[in-house]
Amino acid sequence: MTEVRPSDGVAVEADTTDPGPGWFREHGIVLLVVALGGGIGAEARYGVARLLPTRPGEFPWGTFATNVAGCFAIGVLMVLITEAWTGHRLVRPFLGVGFLGGFTTFSTYAVETRNLLAPGTVYVAFGYLAGTLIAAMLAVLAAVTLTRKVLLRKQIPSKDFDEEEQV
Repeated sequence: MTEVRPSDGVAVEADTTDPGPGWFREHGIVLLVVALGGGIGAEARYGVARLLPTRPGEFPWGTFATNVAGCFAIGVLMVLITEAWTGHRLVRPFLGVGFLGGFTTFSTYAVETRNLLAPGTVYVAFGYLAGTLIAAMLAVLAAVTLTRKVLLRKQIPSKDFDEEEQV
């Protein structure tokens, strides 16, 4: 059985033996930062829902914005921590699993889609269903692409800069 190691997100063969007393010492802090990040992310999501409330039959803009923004943020985060900066071992569990996991919400998306399937709002339901998936994927792709471009621009001096230096 394969599992993702919480300390750095690498897939490894799972240890099925009794975790023992050292397990919590090694993994307890990871569990704590995931819980802390998740709580903060959930509060942020609640704040967005309060700022962008949805009436029955309306497109749920608050959840849509939350999920798309969260997908954009995970795209930026993953490029930064896998390609540019290894960072602290707790950055990914806190921000990726915790905060962004608590911020984004598939369950609310599913319930809102089901609620929109009422007579008269079926088109809104399918627009929300497809629109969220498409926008979320485009947000991740855009974030990854833009983050890589920003990182490359900082690492590779432009041609104009090199020519000015030679003058």
